[in-house]
Formats: sequence, C-alpha cells, structure tokens
Amino acid sequence: MKKALFASLAVLVAAGAASAQTTIKINGYGGQDPAIVGDLINRFVKPALAKDKITVVYQPLQGDYNQQLTTLLAAGNAGDVFYVPGETLDGYVATGKLLPLNGVVNTTPFIKSLNDAFTRGGKTYAVAKDFNTLTLVYNKDIFDEAKVAYPNDNDTWTSFQNKLAAVKKALGNDYYGACLAPEYARMGEFAFAAGWQPFDSKGKTNLLDPAFVSAFNYFTGLSKNKVAVQPSELSQDWSGGCLGSGKVAVAIEGNWIVGFLKDNAPNLKYGSALIPKNDKTGKRGNFVFTVGWAINSGTKNKAAAAKVLNILTSPNVQQYVLEQGLAIPSRTSLQSNAFFKKATPGAENSKVVFQGASSGTVRPYYFGTQGPDWAKPINTALAAVLSGQKSSADALKQAQQEMNILQNR
Repeated sequence: MKKALFASLAVLVAAGAASAQTTIKINGYGGQDPAIVGDLINRFVKPALAKDKITVVYQPLQGDYNQQLTTLLAAGNAGDVFYVPGETLDGYVATGKLLPLNGVVNTTPFIKSLNDAFTRGGKTYAVAKDFNTLTLVYNKDIFDEAKVAYPNDNDTWTSFQNKLAAVKKALGNDYYGACLAPEYARMGEFAFAAGWQPFDSKGKTNLLDPAFVSAFNYFTGLSKNKVAVQPSELSQDWSGGCLGSGKVAVAIEGNWIVGFLKDNAPNLKYGSALIPKNDKTGKRGNFVFTVGWAINSGTKNKAAAAKVLNILTSPNVQQYVLEQGLAIPSRTSLQSNAFFKKATPGAENSKVVFQGASSGTVRPYYFGTQGPDWAKPINTALAAVLSGQKSSADALKQAQQEMNILQNR
C-alpha cells in the first residue's frame, strides 16, 4: 500500500515538474516600449519557447529608468533580462549585477562599435538591441534657394563650414546655416575626429588637449556672424525643432528626427549626409547612442534568460523592427536590407545612421563612472561661448577646473 502511495506521489511530482513553467521577467522603458516589446514577445519569443515551457513577461519601469533599475537590482527584485543604456553601463558593471555574456551569446554578427560600447576589460555585458548615430539633416529647399550644393559624405570641416556660410550670405538675416545645441552630445563627434579620447588610462578627462580644443573652436566658430544659432534663439528646445521651422539649413541629429519631421513638418524636403571629415586627420567622428539587452547576474534561470535574449536580438526580430520603422538594427548583415534602398527621406536617414556606426572614429555615448554630471562642464562651456559670454580659452579653462573637481571626488 505504502509503496503504491509513494509511487503515485512520485508520478504526481514528476508530472508537476514536467508541466512547470519558467517565467522570465524583462524590465525596460515605459512609453511606447511595452507595446513594441509586447508585440515582439507574442510574435517571436513565445512561439519559439513554448516547447521549452518558458514564458516571458515585460514589466516597464516608469519615470527615471536608471534610478529604478538600480534600486531593483540592489533589492534583488530586478528582471532576469533588462535594458542597459550605453551611457550608464559603467555604473552597473561596478555593482557586479550584470552577467558577462562571453560564451553565453555570440556577438560576432553585431556592429563592432556597438559591441565595444558594452565591453569593459574584455567582458561584454550587453547586446545592443538597436542604436542611433548622428547625421547632417538638411533642408533641400534652403540650399536650392541659396544655390549652394547640398552637404555630402565627402565634405570636410572646411567645405561644410563654407556651405553654411554661403547659405547665410545668400539668404540674409531670416535664415541660418545650422542650429547647434550647446551639448557634448552634438559636439563630441568633432573631437573624436580630431583624435581626442574622453578618458585616459587613469579615467581622467583632458579638455585642454589640442584635439579637443580644435574641435571645440570649430563647433563654436560656426556661430560666427550668426551663420549658426542655438535652439533657444529660435524659441526651440532642440535643433530638430529649428529644422522643422524652415529657418535653418542643417541640424545635427539622429534617426529620431524622422518621426518628428513627419508629424510637425510633413512638407519639408530634407536629405541626410554623414558627419564631415576633419581636414587634418581625414576622419569623421560619431557617437553611437545605444541600449542593450543584459542578463541579471543573480538570475536563477540563466539558460532560459539567454534564450530570450538571443531571440530578441535574432535576425528575424531585427528585420521586423527595421521594416516597421521602429529602430535601426544592430546586426551587420542588415546593412543591405531593402528598407535602406527605399526612396524616402526617412529611409535615407536610416541608411546614413547605419553607415555612421562604422565610418571613422566612432565612440559610445557614455559618461564614465561620474554619470551624467560628467558632461556638464563641457555643456556649460559650449553655451557660454556660443552665446558670446566667454572666450573659448576662458570657458575651457573653467570647464577643466570643474572636471578636475568632479573626477577627484
């Protein structure tokens, strides 16, 4: 009797184990992401993992994502898989809460600059789900009216500056060659082209490096004689708004500008080109703005989490995301996708953004261990010079002093 009872219990336990589901929790952004990721989960992830009895739930973190994720990780309540922004990677790596993906995920098919953005000390901590780079987005009608050639991929700093000056000269006070946001995120690519590195081997930043100074002077010098203006001068809060106003010939922005122009300036005829090359080095610079998929080092379901991550970054998923116009994919093989060959301004910009990730000196947009405060001295200096309040030399001297204080805390 007892043997029969134990046998029955064993069968029930085995049946329960066989039917047990593994649930993988994903943390990511709020906004539009729950609908987008939910669609990917239902369309690709769940069907592929049904036989493995793995189910997936998406739990968005509303508000300050980095702050909330940091709190959840510290409490042991974060998802098995989650977004990691490239600019804040270092802080997460320092906590030990990210699982190194070497040997877990094959990163070879992905764009090298994106892999570099998530690699520290030879260990890769995330796989880019998508990305953006900066491009020159230009108003064709303004260039046509001024009888000036469009910006192109062969432009140097000098030829690009000459084109902007020619536009201003031809069209007068009501129009401007470019709109320049006083931000490291819009100026730093010129410093990369000149050979500047944001951090030395000791993690320190030198804003008085001749390469940085030359780029800073070039960028701020574009505003001479009002050839370029800041967004605030046109009652805008970013350069995309300036371009949409029809008063500016060029904005330096990523693919995020496409949806904005479609909604706010649907009749604007625009084109896109790569960032111009430095005359001396012959190279262009660029940022990669990216968010990656990472795995919680404390997950109890490492193998299942890896399966989910691999599907979310698979060729089928990335092609779907691209063709839906949702994001720029991180897989190198998709550079020849038919989407990039469409004769639309949006598709053209997407193609240039994709090319930008592999053209010249491309560095991730990140702040080191200081976090977003790291960029503040640079932004303050840019604003002071562009508004005519300080000379370049004085602004950079002060910026370096502030950077030193920040990095010696």
